Parts: sequence; C-alpha cells; structure tokens
Amino acid sequence: MLEKFLIPISRRDLLKLAGLTAAGAVLSSKDSAQAAPVAPNQSFALNADKIPVLMNADVCVVGGGVAGTAAAVTAARNGAKVVLVEQGIVLGGSQTQALVYPAMPTKTFNSDTPYITDLNRRFYMHGIDVDFDSDPKYKNGGDARQYTPELLAAIYDEMCADYKVDILYNTTLVGSETSGGKITAAIVHSIEGLGKIVAKTFIDATGDATLSRFAGVECIRGSDVTGRNQKMSFRFEMGGVEEMKVYKFFVKKLKDDWCETKPPEFEFAKTTHTEKFYFEGIQRGEVTKDDVAYIQAFTIIGKPGTLSMNCPEMSPFVYSATSVVDRSKAIQQGRIMIRRLANFFRKNIPGFKNAFISREASMLGVRESWRIRGKYIMTKDDYFNAQKFPDAVCRSAYPIDIHDETLELNRTLGKGEFYEVPFRALVTNELANLLVVGRCISTDFPAQAAVRIQPTCMSMGEAAGIAAAYALKNAINVNAVDWTLIPAKERSYVSAG
Repeated sequence: MLEKFLIPISRRDLLKLAGLTAAGAVLSSKDSAQAAPVAPNQSFALNADKIPVLMNADVCVVGGGVAGTAAAVTAARNGAKVVLVEQGIVLGGSQTQALVYPAMPTKTFNSDTPYITDLNRRFYMHGIDVDFDSDPKYKNGGDARQYTPELLAAIYDEMCADYKVDILYNTTLVGSETSGGKITAAIVHSIEGLGKIVAKTFIDATGDATLSRFAGVECIRGSDVTGRNQKMSFRFEMGGVEEMKVYKFFVKKLKDDWCETKPPEFEFAKTTHTEKFYFEGIQRGEVTKDDVAYIQAFTIIGKPGTLSMNCPEMSPFVYSATSVVDRSKAIQQGRIMIRRLANFFRKNIPGFKNAFISREASMLGVRESWRIRGKYIMTKDDYFNAQKFPDAVCRSAYPIDIHDETLELNRTLGKGEFYEVPFRALVTNELANLLVVGRCISTDFPAQAAVRIQPTCMSMGEAAGIAAAYALKNAINVNAVDWTLIPAKERSYVSAG
C-alpha cells in the first residue's frame, strides 16, 4: 500500500496542516533536516497513514455539478454506496452556482436519457414545465430546457436522499492517493481538516479534471491553434423587470427578430438589429466594448419579473481559465462590469427602470479548461461526420460553440443528423478505477465546445454511474468495462449506429 500522496501546497500551509514546526518537519526518509524553500505550486509528500479516513464507499464522485450529480444518483440507484464531494453548499454546479440558464438544446430527438426524464418529471410534479416551446420535430429531447435554479438545488438534494447518496458539502479535493495503477483514496479538506475518502471506483466530475491531474492522468488545455481557453462568463440575475415593456422595446422599437416568443417566456440578445444600441452606449461612456461584447438575457421559469443575464464575458486574451490568479481577477473585474451593465439597462431599456441585481453567480461560468487524454479522443471530425460509436453513451446535434473572437466553427449538422459520445472518452489508460465526466472528458478543443452542454454532461454522468455499479457487481475495473456488453435494458443509451 502506498504510504504517501502528493498534494500541491506551500511550505507554510503544509506546516500548518501537518501541525509541524519548521525545524522538525520530516517529509520522507530522503528529505534532509533543512528542506529548501518550496514554491507554492510544488508538491510535498505526506504520510497518508496519518490522515484519518473520513468515509468508505463503493464509489466516490468528486464534483456535484450536473454530471457529478447524475453519476452519483445513478450509481446509487444501481446499488452502489456513493459519496458525493462538493466544495460548495449546493448541487448543480453551472446550473445553480454559475447561473447558466437555460440548458442548451441537444437539437436532436431521443436524446433524453432516463436520468433526464426523471429530473423533468420531478419538475412537473412541482408545477414547472421545463420545455420552452416543444418543437414537433423533436421527441424525447432536443429542445432547450428551463430549470428554476433554487428549485433545482432542492430537487438534486431530493434525488440524492431518495437513493441514499452521502453528500459532503463544503469539502474540497486537495490530493489523491494512488497505488498499483488505481486511486485508493481522495484526499479532501473540510471543517474537520484533512481526511481520506476510500473507495473502489472514483468519478472525476470537477470540470477542471482536478482529480485526474492530481492522480497523474495526462491532460491538455486550451486550443491547439491559439493556446487560449474559451471565454468565461460571470452571470447574474436582475429582478423587478417589467418583461412586456422590455419585449416591446426590442421587437417594436429596435425591430429585433431574435426572440420568437412573447413574455412570460422570451429572451433578448445583442444582434445585428441591436448592435447600434449598444455601440451608442459605448460612445456615451456608459459601458465598455468588453462589457457588451456578448449580451443575452432570458426570462426564468418560476421567477416572474426576473431575467437571467448571460453576460458579461471575460476576454480569453486577458483571463485564462487555468490560472487561479486570472480567475480571481476575472471575478473582480466581472463585478464591476455587472454593475455597469445593470446601470446601462436601467437607464436605456424601458421595463428596467426599477430593476435591481437580485443574484450574482457564486462561481464563474467556465466553458473549457483542462481535458483528459482518455482511451479515445473525440475530435471535430467526429462532429462533422456525425460519428456513431458502438459504445455510445449519448447523442447530440448541438454545434461546435466556441466563445472566442477568432475561433468560430459555425457549421451545423444536416437535418436529422447527430453525433454520439463514446464511453471510451470517459476512461483513462493510466488509472483502472477512474471515470471522468462533464466538460473535461477526452476531446479536442472544438469537440469539447459541442459536448459541454448540460444535458450531454448529465447523460455522461448517468452512463458513468451505470458503468461504476456494473464494474463493482462484476468485479472488473471501470476502464475495462465494455459498454456494449452491458445488457441493453441496463444501459442509459444504446447506439443508433
């Protein structure tokens, strides 16, 4: 059994956590009595035996976003004992904390997997219709979906309670313990201090491939053309909005044809019809070019008079999604931009006169950061070829949606075409008991821009939960699971190829 694990930490914080003095710190038998100063991004080897076991489980899911929650609930529903680690106090990640609303459409029929159907059913039971405007060409999925963020958080808790998932809120992954090509424990920090979660299978749903990187999985980041990540967003909500007045301003006065529906369900955006309106705001000094580089707003189901603002976006030329310093600066600058935008809307758009910032995202909307190199790397060619896979776990026709001024790939698929995501993109070569779900699965940069949407991530998580439970029942490693050998009735999705 491995006796040490690696944790990126400064020497000062290491000594605090370990309860050691500078003179008495002993890191391993190879360390000298007087260790040289270590930079904050370097690693120390700690004695893992001295870290208490916080919990034991069959499956440990790290990250309680849309993919991680789906993975945890599904694994538990299939008989596994599951621990779900979440650094915040709410499940849902991008939906509930980053305020990414609505869930983008898969744009293809039969894309709803059983987990999504169950989630939608629970919303219906609360009197919420999740479908914006059901398109007759879609059946069992395809449309954008609207979820009330606060109710969604409660429903996720409800689902976890129904299937006896143990949630650890306010618990942050800080390292991993590995041995023999497997992860043996996730090292976390909570109100109790450092602790281990020991499990047979681990699912990385961190979005940033954090567990994978700690455990030594090869990862890539950014565009292979520019090296940049996609833009991040700092979203917010505005309450006290008179929706019909806003609608009439854009449709009647500005002649905008962006929105095809009227309140209570409508949206507005910066388009060719409205670009002059925002440009004049720049000329008057009310907003900056960066403030209005991307503008989009949606009404929110279950929250009358409230708009979800899909803005501002943070320039990838200035802020990297893989730098903690850049993310921190983006948050600071984003708050300034949010208030400029709110003032601009109040001053210039009828219906916003008495509006106010009612909610600010508690995390940045990160579209892309790190991605693993798994057994299969999904590429843009798989998208353009509408590729089908025998081991597919879901389908979508959502386009390659890159938020970057110089990297647009706007070609959509033909009528009725769709691509699939293979199970092999969710597993690694390095670690036998690791599954990876969400926006950090094994893809190239353009393909990631297509598969990163919420319903696709949910279906990935669901498949991972099924695979984790199946591997446990059959005493095999998850990276040796052949998705095609799982009985069709037990799979969440069966390939159309």
